[in-house]
Amino acid sequence: MIKYRNTGLGVGLMALLLTVPTGAQEGDAAPTAQPMAETARYFQAADVFELEYAASPAVSPDGKWVAYVRRSNDIMTDGTRSNIWIAAADGSDHRPLLSGTHAFYAPTWSPDGKRLAYLSNIEGKTQLFVRWMDTGQTALVSNLQASPSGVTWSPDGSMIAFTMSVPEKDTPLKVKMPPKPKGAKWSPPVKYITKARYQADGRGILEPAYTHVFVVPSLGGTARQISSGNYNHRGSLAFTSDGKEIIVSANRSDNWEYEGRESDLYAFSLDGSIRQITSAPGAEFSPSVSPDGKLIAYLKMDDQKLAYRNDYLHVIKLDGSDDQNLSADIDNSLGSPIWDEKGKGLYYQMTVRGVDQVGYVSLSGSHRTVAMGLGGTSLGRPYSSGSYDAAGGTVAFTKGNPSRPADLYVARGGKAMPRQLTMLNEDALGHKDLAELHEIIYSSSIDGEEIQGWYLTPPGYEAGKKYPTILEIHGGPHLSYGPHFSAEMQRFAAEGYVVFYDNHRGSTSYGERFALLLQNKYSSEYDFADHMSGLDALIEQGIADGDQLYITGGSAGGIASAYAIGLTDRFRAAAVAKPVINWISKVLTADSYLGQIPFQFPGMPWDNVEHYWKRSPLSLVGNVTTPTMLITGEADRRTPISETEQFYQALKLRKVDTIMVRVPDSPHGIAGKPSRLVAKVENILAWFDRYK
Repeated sequence: MIKYRNTGLGVGLMALLLTVPTGAQEGDAAPTAQPMAETARYFQAADVFELEYAASPAVSPDGKWVAYVRRSNDIMTDGTRSNIWIAAADGSDHRPLLSGTHAFYAPTWSPDGKRLAYLSNIEGKTQLFVRWMDTGQTALVSNLQASPSGVTWSPDGSMIAFTMSVPEKDTPLKVKMPPKPKGAKWSPPVKYITKARYQADGRGILEPAYTHVFVVPSLGGTARQISSGNYNHRGSLAFTSDGKEIIVSANRSDNWEYEGRESDLYAFSLDGSIRQITSAPGAEFSPSVSPDGKLIAYLKMDDQKLAYRNDYLHVIKLDGSDDQNLSADIDNSLGSPIWDEKGKGLYYQMTVRGVDQVGYVSLSGSHRTVAMGLGGTSLGRPYSSGSYDAAGGTVAFTKGNPSRPADLYVARGGKAMPRQLTMLNEDALGHKDLAELHEIIYSSSIDGEEIQGWYLTPPGYEAGKKYPTILEIHGGPHLSYGPHFSAEMQRFAAEGYVVFYDNHRGSTSYGERFALLLQNKYSSEYDFADHMSGLDALIEQGIADGDQLYITGGSAGGIASAYAIGLTDRFRAAAVAKPVINWISKVLTADSYLGQIPFQFPGMPWDNVEHYWKRSPLSLVGNVTTPTMLITGEADRRTPISETEQFYQALKLRKVDTIMVRVPDSPHGIAGKPSRLVAKVENILAWFDRYK
């Protein structure tokens, strides 16, 4: 029998198991695999390639139609196709607008509802297109060298604004190389790096460039840059009601590279002149101009040096006066503000206890909920997600449930029940016997803090029978899981595991206080106790088998998993995905150092070595006896694979059973392609199966 060390923190965990029968001892042979017809009823690895979900709804100005992006996994290209479909808001029609193997996305209605702008790579590079809705005729309206974003129509429909990256032309050194002889094959030229932010996960080493605002005639023509300077102008764009100015968020300070939470609102006229609207400390972003052109709604975050801050919804006059916080009494972050058609208030999106919802606030500050249950656009793991749009009295949103990814819904007429417009996964999942989700609320053993969690029971679950249990920890750590569909967890449960996950302290959607409970202490005994207390609650309820516990998590969840196995040996095996192992080396090699050091730590690593080391799982490696799989992308620049290699070599030196799984060419998102998601889950299952 395996003996476990109890740290005195109320340790507990989730385990998964279907193949070891009740009463089996360590080393017993696993039972014969179930017949194919039986396993086909459960969620299989190949089913990942059949999943689809609705995203990016766009409501026509009259509220009668909803264009949206239908995203579908493709087994032949190992990608996710993006096609644009359209549905009648009354549910009477549903058809494709732009469908095929190329990408079609970012649908945006013209103000009169007669045209639809969108982006596509059908011409090779991503370009801007416009479709006439009455005839289906389509025009290519741009010939751009870089991908546009933030597509926004002018009020009269004559122009379309967007942002695009513009390369910097200056070189830091003037070097005169000798001429290369004809036919000579020299090594590639050297690259210069002078910027503080010089790398980005998924993009590699960055060529120096700045994001600027452009306009192009909606009938096609030459794109014209209207912003200037060596600054980035990012996020959503908003035309003033007369169409003469475009409002955007930017940090135009000389010190902008080191001011990640500083930005102001600027108005650029179409002739290139600039007007600053806000100047308060912190970040002002996501501008939206009221229908009468008198007010600007925007989001605001303060500049405190803390790991998490709420985003508040403000309105301000066009000249920057009379600023008003409409969400001062809400302890949460609001996002995606959209004016109603009469200009009397705004819709917004907010995550509450792991689930997104659409709210509405009047200009007097009165709030109400319009739609609930948004989510289902994060296929792999059950992150809070979803999006919405509102126009013409119709609110369209993406909503899933624990057994389905996101479909398209609409809410119309105040208290009317939302209408479901699509059923995108019934063909793939309707005949499947899926895991069932349950909520659990419990107190953390370390200080009594209330923690919300969920657990999936496997198909055919028998009450009173104890099951091997997997603890799965979310990333961030300032993010949140919720009661949403998860392909990864459905696979774990299909193999007979109970799967437990929670929103430990530090998670968002529970207010600023809760999110900051991990300030300067991630990972630590505190979040560890949150997880283990949930596991112990499941053990006490006779659901989880305390002798068959397993742990996994990715990114911040990988940190927590690696830290946990340094505090306890209660887990039979661990699968640590894309972790930070040594915070001193991580912040000086990863792409996130400019934002992480000033907000997540008390100071520079060389001045606070003891603090960084205490937060590092490597500081506890001398305690680790748990068999550990490490899995990371070889191109990861967020938690570089050098972090994984440090832990692997340390475990090998200690002769702990370990395996390193390297994902070729993958950035931080090791489940970003369908086959990679499958490989991640199936390798974890194989590793856990070895230690049943």
